[in-house]
Amino acid sequence: MRLPAIARRFDPRRRRSKVNPDGSMPLAEHLYELRDRLLISLAVIVVTTTVGFIWYSNSLPGIPTLGDLLTRPYCDLPAESRASFTADGECKLLAIGPFDQFMLRLQVALTAGVVMASPVWLYQVWQFITPALKQKERRYGLSFVLAGSLLFVTGAVVAYFVVSEAFDFLLRVGDEVQVTALTGDRYFGFMLQLLVIFGVSFELPLLIISLNLAGVLSYARLKAWRRGILFGLFVFAALATPGQDPFSMLALALGMSILLEFAIQFARINDKRKSKRRPDWMDVDDDQAAPLDVDGDGPTASTIEAPTPIPAAQPRTGRAAGSFDEVL
Repeated sequence: MRLPAIARRFDPRRRRSKVNPDGSMPLAEHLYELRDRLLISLAVIVVTTTVGFIWYSNSLPGIPTLGDLLTRPYCDLPAESRASFTADGECKLLAIGPFDQFMLRLQVALTAGVVMASPVWLYQVWQFITPALKQKERRYGLSFVLAGSLLFVTGAVVAYFVVSEAFDFLLRVGDEVQVTALTGDRYFGFMLQLLVIFGVSFELPLLIISLNLAGVLSYARLKAWRRGILFGLFVFAALATPGQDPFSMLALALGMSILLEFAIQFARINDKRKSKRRPDWMDVDDDQAAPLDVDGDGPTASTIEAPTPIPAAQPRTGRAAGSFDEVL
């Protein structure tokens, strides 16, 4: 990924290349690089948060306002299932504090800013850990950033559609005797937690695939742990979802299970591909002799020539020997 000229000037990799071409550097230099990458990420998040703050009440071309998008699952409910605070019956949330509206808008804008800036801070994370990887593994940088951003956004989108079913169950289960009056912080807190939890949880296959490519996690181990991991995913979904409703729990658990199976199958194909290029002597124990490669390009019994005998030593003759006899 080639950066613009101005961005390349402040790229922390310039310090790394000055210290050592292979990317190694002392601990102090690593801390300086971590600081620079955090500052770059925070600067981008500030810009995207500003965009989200403006987008909260102002529509973009072809896109409704961010506030309308987030309140749509609640406002789509029947009017008798939610409380109305306006004379014309317009769908509005309740604010009970003087700073609630500003803080709520800032909270929503910050969450939207982190999501929109995810390609940048994911790229910074990848570039920071790159020196610990081999040259071949560094090529996955762009794929890591794109896949991580896509999975995060996909999880947030799935959570958005799940919220509609969750609200339909939670707010209509007892609407015969009561009407729900939601405050803005309670509603948006539920929404944002669900969006972030789904987005982060959908990064699970990327983590497993990265560990498999690095040789840390094999397919055989994943296959042996599959049932335990699936059980852990359902327990995690039951504890992580804020509403404790069956729709969001099942959606999160099933979504993570499908992504887990995809990651396991990827590990199976990757390990099978690597095993074809792995020589047989790598699997032999240390105290066992490796077999000869009689079918391949290695040495065979027919290619080993018989040893040539060393000729016997001949007695010395000539003037030097005669002179020696004369001395005796």
